[in-house]
Amino acid sequence: MKFSITIIVLILPFSLLAQEMKSENSRMIPVDKTVVTNHQTTIKGKSVSYRATTGTQPVWNDDGEVLAAVHYTYYERTDIRNKSARPLMISFNGGPGSGSVWMHLAYTGPMILKVDDEGFPIQPYGVKSNPNSILDVADIVFVNPVNTGYSRVVKKDTDRSMFFGVNADIKYLAEWINTFVTRVNRWESPKYLIGESYGTTRVSGLALELQGRQWMYLNGVILVSPTELGIHSGNGRRDGPLGAALRLPYFTAAAWYHKKLPADLQQKDLDEVLPEAEKYAVEELLPVIAKGGFVDQEERNQAAKAMARYSGISENVILQYNLDVPTSFYWKELLRGEGFTVGRLDSRYKGIDRTEAGIRPDFNSELTSWLHSFTPAVNYYYKNVLKFETDVKYNMFGPVHPWDRDGNNTGENLRQAMAQNPYLHTMVQSGYFDGATKYFDAKYTMWQIDPSGKMKDRLSFKGYRSGHMMYLRNEDLISSNDHLREFIQKTIPKAGEAAKY
Repeated sequence: MKFSITIIVLILPFSLLAQEMKSENSRMIPVDKTVVTNHQTTIKGKSVSYRATTGTQPVWNDDGEVLAAVHYTYYERTDIRNKSARPLMISFNGGPGSGSVWMHLAYTGPMILKVDDEGFPIQPYGVKSNPNSILDVADIVFVNPVNTGYSRVVKKDTDRSMFFGVNADIKYLAEWINTFVTRVNRWESPKYLIGESYGTTRVSGLALELQGRQWMYLNGVILVSPTELGIHSGNGRRDGPLGAALRLPYFTAAAWYHKKLPADLQQKDLDEVLPEAEKYAVEELLPVIAKGGFVDQEERNQAAKAMARYSGISENVILQYNLDVPTSFYWKELLRGEGFTVGRLDSRYKGIDRTEAGIRPDFNSELTSWLHSFTPAVNYYYKNVLKFETDVKYNMFGPVHPWDRDGNNTGENLRQAMAQNPYLHTMVQSGYFDGATKYFDAKYTMWQIDPSGKMKDRLSFKGYRSGHMMYLRNEDLISSNDHLREFIQKTIPKAGEAAKY
């Protein structure tokens, strides 16, 4: 890969200059500085020239004081003349507290980490070109919220509540996006938000915040492995009969992958098995669990038998849990007889516990595998490819807790944004083997975003045969990026097509 380097020197106000000078001799991130490199790659068989701008942009308070530095990486094609028609994708990961590295270096960016075709780590670590990146059809900016990645609070006495909560996060990032779009002169461009995991809470709230407070209208929101978005949930999760029923199809997917279903189900393709499990969960299991302790015993036994059939675990343990089997127990139980656990975020991954007894795994086998390959890749990439050098540590997961989860109305925020903007569409992408933000939960969330059903033609779902980060599996990397391309093309209106009902 060829690249040239240009250092942009900014003329800063005295207060910023003082912080820049201080940062030269201390472990601080510069608050307003960028490095630019130029590159060439091949995407979908065609040559693409692009510029990468990585650096920091301040977060100010109402008095104009710099409170924090937000690190970002912005990719733009350099062979496109008409920027007004060029889509801009703004990308966030989740946590809360997670850096943007995951989708940046494994999904949509022009370079991805070296892993095998199923997403497992290989050595030597590093990065390679991404022939499936959406940079051919859209420019992309990857944003690290405060205390994630290289982003940091720089004013010591700053009130943490300004950043670390559902609504505070949305508010300051909307202001930051406004400034960024102005700086890079992209107000005319069609705009998209993509978020993964908690990032879906973030972008759902941002859709309305950007429209209502920044007067910035979007064409699309992409929810990758979405949370519940505050819809029918308490403390960030769905409990009770609804939660118990919604998690069964995930159990079916994990059991199918590990060949733990009965022979008649196991011989079917996953696309045949899952609709059957979904239908049973909604139409039969949910009413049974809703009856609680007053359900007829024979009905309870029949439900346990059916759940065992669709989950790969025994009727006995299902009855011991009163038909409400926790996912954490399932990760321990499914392969207990083989001496393994399965992963939380991606149940294709196996782990080994100290003892086979117990009710939950000792560790998240998938996350340790991912950190194995992502951490060296991101640290290598910024220093050696993008030429961004700092002694500040890249926070894969940063200190953002306690996180204020009160007032999470982000699902309703997204509905309002769509209702107010006829251009706005939403796509959900989920991995079938994700046991944290389960795919059938994601479907349910999509169904509930617009109870009226009047906007369902602007809501779509895509499922993949992998987990939380479905793009780690090469086959799904190809298809998920293609689905993004199709979504972008679908949601850019034809010339002269007005935004109206």
